[in-house]
Amino acid sequence: MRLKQAGYAAIIAIFIAALLTFFNSYNILAVSPIALIFSRWLAIACLILYAIKKGSLTTWILISMVIGAAIGHDYPEIGMKLQVLSKVFLKMIKTIVAPLLFATLVYGIAGHADLKQVGRMGWKAILYFEVVTTIALFIGLAAINLSQAGAGIQMPVGAQEELPDVPPQTLNDIILHIFPENIAKSIAEGQILQIVVFSILFGIALAMVREDKRLPMLKATESLSEVMFKFTNIVMYFAPIGVGAAIAYTVGHMGLGILINLFQLLATLYVALIVFLLGILLPIALIVGVPIKKFLEAIAGPVSIAFATTSSEAALPRAMENMEKLGVPRKIVAFVMPTGYSFNLDGTTLYLSLASIFVAQAAGMDLSLTQQLVIVFTLMLTSKGVAGVPRASLVILLGTAASFGMPTWPIFIILGIDELMDMARTSVNVIGNCLATVVVAKWENEFNPEVEINE
Repeated sequence: MRLKQAGYAAIIAIFIAALLTFFNSYNILAVSPIALIFSRWLAIACLILYAIKKGSLTTWILISMVIGAAIGHDYPEIGMKLQVLSKVFLKMIKTIVAPLLFATLVYGIAGHADLKQVGRMGWKAILYFEVVTTIALFIGLAAINLSQAGAGIQMPVGAQEELPDVPPQTLNDIILHIFPENIAKSIAEGQILQIVVFSILFGIALAMVREDKRLPMLKATESLSEVMFKFTNIVMYFAPIGVGAAIAYTVGHMGLGILINLFQLLATLYVALIVFLLGILLPIALIVGVPIKKFLEAIAGPVSIAFATTSSEAALPRAMENMEKLGVPRKIVAFVMPTGYSFNLDGTTLYLSLASIFVAQAAGMDLSLTQQLVIVFTLMLTSKGVAGVPRASLVILLGTAASFGMPTWPIFIILGIDELMDMARTSVNVIGNCLATVVVAKWENEFNPEVEINE
């Protein structure tokens, strides 16, 4: 069977499975549970055949998400037990991040010894990050005010006991979080921004020593970066299993029905993120002159990993590799992308402005436009302060609630679908950071899109 025939077979099987499910759901035609399960798994078998013929890692990752969702829906107990496989994948990815960032940043800075360019890239990247994330905040603010998703919600019994007490982030906390006190501790805790700061200073120091002292370390970091990219390729062979297991666990322990219960809030976020992608990031890409088709091919794999695992960190190594293949120089990729993971979280910042006003609406607080703007500008600072912290958005949200006298029980409601919301905002974070590397490369006149993306 050829690739095209396998594709047609998969489409037909999916259509039949969807049609049977639709008829059964709306009582048009009674379909036995066994027939429904058989139709779903027949469609999945056709998708697997298509993936075998296609031979693309991205295709396998996307199809594994479908398989994971089916396992979680049909066999929830098995789906929940599969979480260990997704954790294995995330652990392996986390071993890559620190050495990869260190090697690529140090080699990118010291290998060219152009410290002026490093400074120039720095202010250009930060300027771009601040403009785009500020727009994201205002889109989130507009979206929640239009949908009024939090209005009329009643406080659930015992909700206040479910959340930890998190103090608001002060300016001192934000500044201190940037700088490492112990690089080994920063690596162990996954503090990306601190690793970046250490690597930049190390690269500058290496560029300042004489050549006979610089070359051995330079060759070592170049070799380390090449090894870590190969390491990434090896780990990526496990990605379909890890991604499928993550989806199976999410569906298995939450079920698909939760989408209906909180659909308005979920739809508000997804629509706002789509508006941001099509209304802000796409025009930026077109104005700058990004090759859209090649760019979409480059981000397909990293974004699917981010969506399934709800971890930007999991997508970082492959995203860096694909941006380099796309034509962005390694020194720019190594500087802009990890920095963006702290300062350019577009999806997260949009979500935070939306969620904070949702909390106020649920609590019955009638905030004026001025008060909402104060919250947004506060989030502009605090959203940069907890990069690398587990449940970072929860920490910021709780801190914002404490700062503005909001109750914490509405956050408990958000946590019910936090994983589903996290999938979308994490994907947008990855897309935004990938685009930022191309924008800065274009700004520096160093973008050369000649290499095809091969997954």
